[in-house]
Amino acid sequence: MLIVALVLAVIGLAALVTAVVTSNEVIAWVCIAASVIGVVLLIVDAIRDRSRDNADEVEGDVENEQAVEFDEEYPDESPAETTVVEQADDVTNEDRNR
Repeated sequence: MLIVALVLAVIGLAALVTAVVTSNEVIAWVCIAASVIGVVLLIVDAIRDRSRDNADEVEGDVENEQAVEFDEEYPDESPAETTVVEQADDVTNEDRNR
């Protein structure tokens, strides 16, 4: 659609130059029509692109919500469980305090 709008812009520019050189009113109206159609096509393309981006964001949000629900199924580790590294750090800190 952007290529069509670009072609219409080139046609409009050519019609404008021709209308100015020949002082032909019909060619001037062709220039105006080509410009209006090109602008409408650009607006339609921008709206489609924006709605496509919004749909992608909504789809990404749904995937993130599903991932959160999946993670919530697993229980959290209890704070009473400690690892060997944490136990070694506790012993080291006690030795320093003495």
